[in-house]
Amino acid sequence: MSVDIKVRGYHLDIYHHVNNGRYLEFLEEGRWDYFDRHQFIQLFEAQNLAFVVANINISYRRPAYAGEVIRISTRMEKIGNKSAQMVQEVRLLENGEASTLIADAVVTFCLMDSETQKAVPIEGNARAVLETMIEDGL
Repeated sequence: MSVDIKVRGYHLDIYHHVNNGRYLEFLEEGRWDYFDRHQFIQLFEAQNLAFVVANINISYRRPAYAGEVIRISTRMEKIGNKSAQMVQEVRLLENGEASTLIADAVVTFCLMDSETQKAVPIEGNARAVLETMIEDGL
């Protein structure tokens, strides 16, 4: 699954390329889009759960500049007992195709009980949906 974003002037730093912190926002947009398409947020809310990022390990490969269009792709990688990992890539979009790798990240998240604010095991319907995403390569 992917979402495209046009790089705007307000994304840039004094060096005229996308500021490193903006990539975290781009990746977050990709995750929200990913979960929206799978209606996973509704599943979280129905079970009184929240999606919480625990760690992001990001590698910057090439600068992105104003006017370029980038594609953020997201896929589920693995599921543990209390956390899961997603892999995300930011690529330059050229002639309608995702080409040059700009950044990639491994995002570790957990599910939190909205009332207790504590991480909970990934089980039941939430786990089944996440496992389906891995099986389908989504």
